[in-house]
Amino acid sequence: MPEFSHHDIHQLPTEDVLKRLETSNGGLSSDQAQRRLARYGPNVLVEPGHYSWIRGFLRQFTHFLAILLWIAAALAFTAEFMKPGEGMATLGWAILGVIVINAGFAFFQEYKAEHAVQALRRLLPSKAWVTRGGQSVEAVRNEIVPGDVLILEEGERVPADARLIEAIGMRVDNAALTGESRPKRRIAEATQDGDWLDLPNLVFAGTTILSGHGRAVVFATGMRSEFGKIAALTTTVETAFSPLQQEIIKVTRIVGVISLAMGVTFFVIGVATGLGFWISAIFGIGIIVANVPEGLLPTVTLALAMSSLRMAKRNALIKHLPSVETLGCTKVICTDKTGTLTENRMKVDRFFADGLEIESREGCFFTRGRMISTADAEQWRSFFDALLHCHNAKRIRKSDGRFVVTGDPTEVALLEFAVEHGLAHRPSLRRMGELAFDADRKRMSTLHWTEGRLIAFTKGAPESVLPLCANTHVHGNAIMMTSHERTRILSQSRSFAEQAYRVLAVAMREVVHQPEHIEVETIESDLTFLGLVAMMDPPHREVPEAITKCQRAGVRIVMVTGDHPLTALAVARKIGLVPEQAAPSPSSFVPVIEGSQLDKMSDEALRRLLTPSHPNEPDPVFARMAPRHKMRIVSTFKEMGEVVGVTGDGVNDAPALKKADIGIAMGITGTDVAKETADMILLDDNFATIVSAIEEGRTVYDNIRKFSSYILASNVPEIVPFLGYGFIGMPLALTIPQVLAVDLGTDMIPALGLGTERPQSDVMDLPPRSRSERLLSLPILLRAYLFLGVIEAAVAMGGFFLFLYSQGWAWGTHLDWSSPLYKEATTVTFAGIVFAQVTNVFACRSDHLSVARLGWLTNPLILWVWIFGPLVFGALALLSAEEGRKFIANRRLHVTNEIGPETKTREERV
Repeated sequence: MPEFSHHDIHQLPTEDVLKRLETSNGGLSSDQAQRRLARYGPNVLVEPGHYSWIRGFLRQFTHFLAILLWIAAALAFTAEFMKPGEGMATLGWAILGVIVINAGFAFFQEYKAEHAVQALRRLLPSKAWVTRGGQSVEAVRNEIVPGDVLILEEGERVPADARLIEAIGMRVDNAALTGESRPKRRIAEATQDGDWLDLPNLVFAGTTILSGHGRAVVFATGMRSEFGKIAALTTTVETAFSPLQQEIIKVTRIVGVISLAMGVTFFVIGVATGLGFWISAIFGIGIIVANVPEGLLPTVTLALAMSSLRMAKRNALIKHLPSVETLGCTKVICTDKTGTLTENRMKVDRFFADGLEIESREGCFFTRGRMISTADAEQWRSFFDALLHCHNAKRIRKSDGRFVVTGDPTEVALLEFAVEHGLAHRPSLRRMGELAFDADRKRMSTLHWTEGRLIAFTKGAPESVLPLCANTHVHGNAIMMTSHERTRILSQSRSFAEQAYRVLAVAMREVVHQPEHIEVETIESDLTFLGLVAMMDPPHREVPEAITKCQRAGVRIVMVTGDHPLTALAVARKIGLVPEQAAPSPSSFVPVIEGSQLDKMSDEALRRLLTPSHPNEPDPVFARMAPRHKMRIVSTFKEMGEVVGVTGDGVNDAPALKKADIGIAMGITGTDVAKETADMILLDDNFATIVSAIEEGRTVYDNIRKFSSYILASNVPEIVPFLGYGFIGMPLALTIPQVLAVDLGTDMIPALGLGTERPQSDVMDLPPRSRSERLLSLPILLRAYLFLGVIEAAVAMGGFFLFLYSQGWAWGTHLDWSSPLYKEATTVTFAGIVFAQVTNVFACRSDHLSVARLGWLTNPLILWVWIFGPLVFGALALLSAEEGRKFIANRRLHVTNEIGPETKTREERV
């Protein structure tokens, strides 16, 4: 059976649609459905490439950072094998524990991020009603095939892409697919070409029927549907390393290669100069272990985890830890409009009555800068009564006592407006009849009984209602509408529409005699005009300030939405994204680019469009964008070298969320797909939370620099003892277990203290860092190795020799590694490094501000370093002393068994 062509299915009359899809009004027979199921496959989303949990888990043990820790562990076990009893095996197992903990944590993050397709499956309905063999049957969604006739009712989700063959009062919500907040009217008649997702006689998988009912013939299922195409885009996007991961990999690779090269070189030099294999091996292993920053990966992981906890308190949930820092270097945020910048719900913003434009704000009315009293608002009681009764929305009391409003979003907005202003507490008028909304009339009317008379309320499009009005309501009285008044009302309606408001006209009339039949001619004539209502999906209250902060911080905000260009531009104006004088055309100020224009644009032209000619030039507004368009914009920004963040809440945002350097989803209104694909979730759906997250991201990068410099500074006093041991023959002042104890023990808490430093006051007044800026620049490395490290080495080595000379040791005298004197001397070296690092933590807090200016009490965790450092050192020193006592006891037992207790010399007894 050949593939059904459906590129022009919207242009065909109903009979030709059925013929094209080889079906009938009564649907397919059971046999036909089975054959098509075998031909086209089930109506499910297939994930390209099966994700293996085992491979995902093992991958956490093989990246370069983990390999460095494997090398450190291998060296520890090698040293234990070559010279047992030094405690190297214990430290080897400790390093392995660090590897397993880091791998487990990283795998858990990856496991959570692999559910995007499963969330897509959950969004589609599990069953649907279809007509088969002339009978209505409930079919499993997986078994719906091209040619099936769907039965669509209010509140249902569409299970597959279909062409309507019957539609009565149908409106659909395409927001999850296109991002457009307004309900879309649907018809069954053939229509001409237009944007595919906006064609009025098509319904798509995953969208919702808001009102009305109808029937439709399926033409695309599974991965061939628009929903499936988005799933394919989402799952084929490759996830790249974050900027922080790339920087840490570069740093650790450089340090690792240098460490291995130095270790091998000094081992060869030692053997060549006659030091012997064992001494040369200890020399080489010590150089490698001293250089490898074993504590860097655990410290970075813990610092990012602590930062993510702080961000969670500020309503930003981090799913992927490196994303904490990625926000700090983000230069561009491509944001959706609906549900991200706006509240994703229609709301009455203002109305026009009695010749006044009245703004609704926080439960009060304002006009011309003054608040209107309750008594003055009483003159518009008829207007409010019409809003309160001329709709089919419902108030439902939930189990917890709260009321929720359900129904068409426009009518929900009207009822919520009435509730907000205390109008819903009046007794409801008894409804006597209704003239339902239809596409031809573009209005609806309801009849109500009140105070012994029959009242009709009408609402609809201004161009539909105004010609039916003979009177207008002024100060509570009905007067004849003049041509001047009619022109003024139409002008106000156009003004609202140009501001991207959805405008409804409201009117009423008294019906003198109750008609036997409710007809348009008897009800919708000689109306009295009551007012205009202007509704829109309003921006979040905090968004304008957040936009200003982002612009001051050098972060570009680019709106990429599936909504109408006028609506997109109006919202951009309201939040300060574009200047007020911008026109809705490709002007020299703010070009408004639609998806059809982007399709015709070359890559070079798009790059020019996205490159501002001067710093204050506003970015273009992208409207009518499909998922592939968003992907292309994000990809182009990344090719230009920008670090890109993408915000969104719908299914249509999922591919771009995954493609971006950091994807940001809405936690309340966001679909499961968006949440599972994103790296960060805004728990309060507030764009302003991103500003706090950017501040945290910039701070954590600065803090990682601080503790990286702190950790690397201790490498110098760790390397110097091995250099002296190999080249000038001095006693080895530090053992390998002590090196690892510094890197994985005493350095951890001070480094974490640096990781919790508060943001500097000017952190949001600086531009984002460049991708080319290194985590450890040359000045930072020079400060760590040639300034701070040299001071620490001088302190540690000075303490080592001072202690030896105080105990009567002289240069050139052999010092037995098993003697208590040697163990005590190395403990002094260890203590010198530990206490130098405790002091160094204050030097690393800032490279240009003193501790007095930073404040001694501004970082409580660093204060604990003064307590924790000596305690850890004391525990390790006691452990070292205990190992020494065990060695001496074992040695004494060995000598006693060999020569007997009576023949021991003084030296042997010692």
